[in-house]
Amino acid sequence: MNVGAFLKRERLIREGKQADHRAKVLAFSNDEVTDYAILSHQWIGQEVDYNEMVKLAKMNEEERSEIHRHDGYRKILQSCEQAQKDRHKWLWVNTCCIEKRSSAELSEAINSMYRWYENAKICYVYLHNVHSPSFPMMPDYSMYHKLNSWPEWFSHGWMLQEMIVLRDIQFFNKDWHPISDKSTLSPILEYITQVPQHILKQGLSSNRPCVAQNRDHGFDNVSGEWTCFDVDVSSFLCARHC
Repeated sequence: MNVGAFLKRERLIREGKQADHRAKVLAFSNDEVTDYAILSHQWIGQEVDYNEMVKLAKMNEEERSEIHRHDGYRKILQSCEQAQKDRHKWLWVNTCCIEKRSSAELSEAINSMYRWYENAKICYVYLHNVHSPSFPMMPDYSMYHKLNSWPEWFSHGWMLQEMIVLRDIQFFNKDWHPISDKSTLSPILEYITQVPQHILKQGLSSNRPCVAQNRDHGFDNVSGEWTCFDVDVSSFLCARHC
């Protein structure tokens, strides 16, 4: 996603001006040579997909207003604003940067996920159900009853891959206030995920063991406990029990 083009279109729409329909908001260049940020989040309904993002400037006012009210749109807008603050011209968001109606593109996207995470300069983790100005350091069942007392983000399917592959991860609360980073939080993240701190900080390398060394590692969404998963350096195969 072209951060500058998206924010310019958003500004023109909100000012009641005509946005350029030809502006390529969802253009992207080679991820291996382009600096970009990536958004990690839990899907919470009312997400904005590829076609809605492309057609937004052509929609009538009522249709655009409906999209603007979606939590998913506000999430994209705020992540773009953060990327601009951090001087990143490009942002990748899985809800709207993949044409899911194309089976070929969807298949390619799934197969490319590891590479996209690996090549990203920074990852913004949006914790939609964390209201406090700091990361929760203790289990809180009353607040996070859906996931064994921790924020819901820790249950999403790509969490382990993101946590291990990405070096620079910044966490944001519901109001998009920065609350910490992966390096600072590595002790509590190790406690939550059972992934060793040295892997959280340094990632995987050929001379390091598999993350899962027994059947007590990996999160089970049903039981609320981590189950075994296998991590391969080249393909990062993660088998999850759902």
